[in-house]
Amino acid sequence: MQNYLYSSVLAVHLLVGLAVIVLVLLQHGKGADMGAAFGGGASGSLFGATGSANFLSRTTAILAAVFFVTSLSLSYMATERVKPSGSVLDTAPVTTQQPQALPGEASVPSAAPAATGEAKTGEVPK
Repeated sequence: MQNYLYSSVLAVHLLVGLAVIVLVLLQHGKGADMGAAFGGGASGSLFGATGSANFLSRTTAILAAVFFVTSLSLSYMATERVKPSGSVLDTAPVTTQQPQALPGEASVPSAAPAATGEAKTGEVPK
């Protein structure tokens, strides 16, 4: 459940970030307003002479606030994730096999002597 929430907030965060970049690049700088005052073509634009500046700046401010909230949400979710405790060696599989003797070497005798009187490995029976 938490992975889906994290993924969806991350997707919204990326889309809002791209939208903020596009909106900032669409806006005119402070120097562009002087050209519009002396007969620039801004009055014939889609939002009017000052409508585009207000619309774009308000939309940018709203998207910046959403970007800020998603940034805080992602950082909170990253710190609250369940982290496995311990070492990597704790999760490694345990092998119970004895090491194999190489050809020509005597095998390692077991720690307990044979109880039935049989010869141990590597010994000659008497």
